[in-house]
Amino acid sequence: MISETLIVKAESENIGTRADVFISETADMTRSAAGKLLQDGAVVCGGKQIAKNYKIRKDDVLEITLPELRECDAKPEDIPLDVRYEDEDVIVVNKPCGMVVHPAPGHENGTLVSALLYHCKDSLSTVGGVFRQGIVHRIDRDTTGLIAAAKNDNAHLSLSEQLKDHTMHREYLALLVGRLPEETGTVNKPIARHPTDRKKMAVGVKNGKEAVTHWRVLGEAGGFTLAKMKLETGRTHQIRVHMASIGHPVLGDPVYGGDKTLFQKQHKAIFEGQLLHAETLKFIHPRTGELTAVTCPPPENFMRALELLGLDELVK
Repeated sequence: MISETLIVKAESENIGTRADVFISETADMTRSAAGKLLQDGAVVCGGKQIAKNYKIRKDDVLEITLPELRECDAKPEDIPLDVRYEDEDVIVVNKPCGMVVHPAPGHENGTLVSALLYHCKDSLSTVGGVFRQGIVHRIDRDTTGLIAAAKNDNAHLSLSEQLKDHTMHREYLALLVGRLPEETGTVNKPIARHPTDRKKMAVGVKNGKEAVTHWRVLGEAGGFTLAKMKLETGRTHQIRVHMASIGHPVLGDPVYGGDKTLFQKQHKAIFEGQLLHAETLKFIHPRTGELTAVTCPPPENFMRALELLGLDELVK
């Protein structure tokens, strides 16, 4: 099989960024994978191979030779899927709490990728690599809701570009601890890996990536706020870390301090994870060019929490 060459042009905002960081952000791969490509001499700029510590310059154009696709390590598994939209190019599913999106150490089985491989057979894009066939974006393991996958490479590239230029709209419902100071607001704080706890993300850390989250209050009760969250960017744990950074973590979030309320202690049975749900996904269809909108209600445990607080009518 012939290797694919990816051409990536640097923008002014990329100047000074290390090559491995730049490639990981623009070519939809991990930093370690980008580093290996650089180490293997698979990245050329101005006719010369560059190293991972190369700093991106104005108007740089990188030619990245991607490795040949190998057989997918994820195995098809007959896992029920709650499909909310599907055609020959795109599938949108409602991911349940506890399901990991793609295989990772300790989570090789029971993933969304494995379920999609079974459901879609050979119709999934390969742009994301062998572990992420079809996957365009992710949501956290214990966050529920809509996630889109591409059935071919053209659809994948189109949806990825929409993520990058913010024409794909993702809206979440979140039950937050405390009362927000305004009816609407924005958190604009760069996010990076926590310097000492590698399982967490943090704001105010060196080399943070731009992250913007908008909120709109839907209702308040019992010291909690039901809010509609809109992502402008898509960083790991973005909503969770942003809202915790302003003192309003997502209820039930054990990583960022949302699990220490009396309400949760009194109603342990309804908490499977943080009460954060990807409710709406809007994108321009890769084939038709038409706006496609998909929505789905929160899961039963989320609705039960809202019912106990008298906020359930706000999402019906």
